[in-house]
Amino acid sequence: MLWYLTIIFPLAVALFALIWTYRWAAIRRQAVPDAEALAERTARMAEGGGKREDALPKRKLMDRKDWAVLAVITGVYAVVAFFGLGSTKAPQTYLHYAGGNTYALIELRQPQTITGLRYWSGLCTADYQLQFSMDNETWTDQLQDDGTSGMTQRYTQLFRWNDAVLNADQGPVRYIRIISGAEQYLGEVAIYGEDGALLSPEDLIVAPGCEMLFDEQDVIPEAYSFKNGTYFDEIYHARTALEMIENIWPYEITHPPLGKAILSLGIRLFGMTPFGWRFMGTLLGVLMLPLLYLLLKRMFGYLAVAAAGSTVFAFDFMHFVQTRIATIDTYVVFFILAMYLFMYLWLTEPTERGRWKLLWLGLAGASFGLGAASKWTGIYAGVGLGVIWLVHWAVTFLRAGKAGDWKKPLGAFWRNVGWCVLFFVAVPCLIYYVSYWSYAPSQGVDGPFRLFKPGYLKIVLDNQKYMWDYHSDLVATHPYSSKWYQWLFDVRPILYYLAYPSAGVTVSFGAFNNPLVAWGGLLAMAGMGWLAVRERDERAAFILIGYLANLLPWVLVTRLTWSYHYFPCLVFLVLAISYIFADLRRRDARWAAALGSFTALTVVLFCVFYPVLAGVPRSETYSKIFLKWFADTWPF
Repeated sequence: MLWYLTIIFPLAVALFALIWTYRWAAIRRQAVPDAEALAERTARMAEGGGKREDALPKRKLMDRKDWAVLAVITGVYAVVAFFGLGSTKAPQTYLHYAGGNTYALIELRQPQTITGLRYWSGLCTADYQLQFSMDNETWTDQLQDDGTSGMTQRYTQLFRWNDAVLNADQGPVRYIRIISGAEQYLGEVAIYGEDGALLSPEDLIVAPGCEMLFDEQDVIPEAYSFKNGTYFDEIYHARTALEMIENIWPYEITHPPLGKAILSLGIRLFGMTPFGWRFMGTLLGVLMLPLLYLLLKRMFGYLAVAAAGSTVFAFDFMHFVQTRIATIDTYVVFFILAMYLFMYLWLTEPTERGRWKLLWLGLAGASFGLGAASKWTGIYAGVGLGVIWLVHWAVTFLRAGKAGDWKKPLGAFWRNVGWCVLFFVAVPCLIYYVSYWSYAPSQGVDGPFRLFKPGYLKIVLDNQKYMWDYHSDLVATHPYSSKWYQWLFDVRPILYYLAYPSAGVTVSFGAFNNPLVAWGGLLAMAGMGWLAVRERDERAAFILIGYLANLLPWVLVTRLTWSYHYFPCLVFLVLAISYIFADLRRRDARWAAALGSFTALTVVLFCVFYPVLAGVPRSETYSKIFLKWFADTWPF
């Protein structure tokens, strides 16, 4: 057994990250910029009127090469992300138990022993009463060992395939009865005979009104898996998205509505299927790449840096896994990336281009509102924007003071305060308020003017109180929870799915960062801190503030947390890594090797860990040799 490779691999990656960062630090201390770097610095100073060297040169942001490279990166990642995302088929018709003691009756044309009954659970939760009979008069309940019903539809079982528990001593039967005493929706039912074969609808006589239980038999799988049903928190968010479509009061109201409203668009397009409820998250995961590319190109100016940084982000484990699950974190990270892109565009747009500056500021505020309306963690990122704004104006006044007239920027400052009140207070509040549009009809608040009805305001205010109470009072345990300091070093992934389809074979996946991105990014972020404090580097400060704004609130949180809460910080880890890429590009003649090796190793690690990112079956031997870097905390 090559078990020692499991030790060598992480040590090699950590050593690579250390050497890569040390080389940058050494070159920055010692190297004299080459002619190209000096020319660029001169151009920047000319553009900035003799200001700091990091002022942007006046150049076209994106050219044909940029668009071509961006198209390739985005296209390749899109293929990888959508491949194996989930089944495009699932039952779409349901038997609606309206309530009371109602039942579905199925008669077998030939009596036989039933060896299995698989069913698709729809909305609403309750236990069924599953009964078998030979004469349609004497019925036998199918019970679990503890005496509870053998056919259940609980909140963890919705929109997935479930297998009923049958009595062990069951003999031949002629009739099957599925009774419900509460409102429920039951999808397709699969009945397996004594030889284990699926009985066809022709083998059954179904009571009138129950035909929809057997009208989509072609979608029945061999077994439940994450590809054909809900898993982890999809049991909350996918369900809630459908409830919003159907104007039913949603089950999950512990987060604002917008993320689930966006998620519902995929369901409207592709039906209530695994592909449908995961589509929008994956799409926005793909669309993050153009946003990041634009930010990198504006921030550093180099095609190679923008391409490498976008590739590193694309093939980070967290980005891949988290955008392929139907939860709301993808949406808030998308809007966090957007708000920081637009904020940076506002900061770096020349003053004479006032309309563009105003546009970028407005889009940053709108993105903040969309992020906050998706998940409250978007507010953390918004605080970071506020700090950046304060630092910007503090620097502006200091420079004006050095020039002998600190009052000169006062007029522009107060005008900007007014615009910020509009864009970062009024507009986000309006977006947040409107995001509850789909909640209202289920409470009798409907019509095109529902926003102005007292009942609508009550729904919004009541939900804010409920969310605050829920998150502040949450007391729970989870086997894969983790603390913020564990996220920094990639110590504790969260396991989303685990199955053993056969002896010695495992299917599982979870959310954690690419180790090179986590460790190299953390070292790079330390470098940003050094540059921001010692050299007053504004780009480094921008990156550092964004990172800390999304991390530090979790330091104070005492409730249960998981590694995916670190997802927003990934954006800034990649920006810090890209800063080093750009600095090496300007200062080191061998920059291409440093940039290329880091990017290539990121992709290689993605390929190595792909089985535990996409749920590909793998042998236990493969896991022990290549994947179990932290034996006690990596659950692979």
